[in-house]
Amino acid sequence: MPTLSVAMIANNEEKNLRRSLSSARWADELVFVDCGSSDGTELEARKFPVKYFARPNSMAVYVNKQFAIDQCTSDWVLILDADEEITPELKAEIQAFIAAPGAAVAASTPRRNFYFGRWLRHGGKYPDTQLRLFKRGFARFLPLPVHERLEIDGQAAALREPLLHYPYSDPEDQRRKRVFYTEILCRSYALKHRSRLFIIFRPFTRFLSAYFLKLGFLDGAGGLKVALMDFSNVLASALLYLRSGDCE
Repeated sequence: MPTLSVAMIANNEEKNLRRSLSSARWADELVFVDCGSSDGTELEARKFPVKYFARPNSMAVYVNKQFAIDQCTSDWVLILDADEEITPELKAEIQAFIAAPGAAVAASTPRRNFYFGRWLRHGGKYPDTQLRLFKRGFARFLPLPVHERLEIDGQAAALREPLLHYPYSDPEDQRRKRVFYTEILCRSYALKHRSRLFIIFRPFTRFLSAYFLKLGFLDGAGGLKVALMDFSNVLASALLYLRSGDCE
């Protein structure tokens, strides 16, 4: 049976780690990279059989994710975020896939997002496809400042079972992640030399796309709240960029 490593990075994710690492402890190897946490992340992570590493946090998230991948020694690697969970059904599908992947060297999975007490089905929050599983040595992260993405050397298959995602554990976690996202999105605008016109209209086009074009309104009040939250986050990044003119 081929072996599997789960690679995870985390920054101040103490409240989420029990759920995420418990769902992954069946893997042959757990590689955990603590990125400058100041809470009990290390103590919580060490309750599990992890290969533990500590590195400074970075707004270039792909740097530490690639480091985590590079520490893996199994035949296959699964990237799991600290606020995600592998269901028993997804576990079984992953095991079946790596036992007989055919010509594929990687596989994507849909992701379900839990916001404001419910699972969303629209507005870009489902299926929210994530490419996370790959044969070791056949994938690397592209150097993108936001929404890091894997580059695969070969064919990718698609799994059916979803990965579960719990973006915010509490209001403070939401505030902390909003600040981080605002800064890295602003850096993305600067690196891509976005025009002022693009920056001004981006929050509005983001809202219209999520709420109307991607049918976020079908999720009711939750869909509206998430669309407005995304609008607020993108607006904060736009204002930061317009004020400074440079976020690098």
